[in-house]
Amino acid sequence: MNPSTLIGIFASCVLLASVLLFTAESPQSFLNLPGLAIVLAGTMAATFISYPLKEVVRVVRLVGIVFRRENTYTRDDIKELVDMSRLWFKGDVRAVEAALEHTRNPFLRTGIQLVIANTKPDEIYDLLSWRIARLRAREQAEAQIFRTMATYAPAFGMIGTLVGLVNMLEVMEAGDLHVIGSRMAVALLTTFYGILLANLVFKPIAVKLERRTEERLIAMNMVLEGISLITKRRLPSFIEETLNSFVANYRDEIREPGKPRPRDGEADQSA
Repeated sequence: MNPSTLIGIFASCVLLASVLLFTAESPQSFLNLPGLAIVLAGTMAATFISYPLKEVVRVVRLVGIVFRRENTYTRDDIKELVDMSRLWFKGDVRAVEAALEHTRNPFLRTGIQLVIANTKPDEIYDLLSWRIARLRAREQAEAQIFRTMATYAPAFGMIGTLVGLVNMLEVMEAGDLHVIGSRMAVALLTTFYGILLANLVFKPIAVKLERRTEERLIAMNMVLEGISLITKRRLPSFIEETLNSFVANYRDEIREPGKPRPRDGEADQSA
């Protein structure tokens, strides 16, 4: 399970519990099944109209990705690339082909196979870059589905509010403030549901998917750089150092933390 997703779910549950227990006389006052049905059914209907069926069906699988902790195995890819570069540098093509059988990264496997086939470096770069662009476009389109749902949900919440206000106006002639107040509360709850679903469900899922895509693109560009260096017959040690820069932790390039700044006029003792 993804720990950040679990923390977010726990925090949202605590928030909603606080709202229901400490700000309302009865927790049931925040429950309005018809209003929730208007928001959910309207959002899903508009989404089906906006996107092809095969793309909307993937929504369920994408929600599962948000809860699953996914590893890119970047370190393993670096090790495989460096090992294969050593074999390729020695001219042992059979050993490279044998190593490919145990490679779990299909993108890396394709690149090395193109190198073994003596494909031109420019053609290798263009083909792998096209696959990166295709993955970026596909996964950004998947995240956009949830951003679209986050746009629709508040709108259908407002529709539910208008429906509730119309029902409230029908009973205003009776002058019963209790009935008018309850109808007004029901009308406002649909807007509450729409905003809650948009900002606590749909948008966070979209952001999580976009961040996942960024990490996958970094890993693929790292492999692309490694393949490019192999085609240029760079030394394995140089390839390893270059690829490690893709996964290096952030470091302040201006000043190291914890070290005091020299006073004005103080001589540099390291000189």
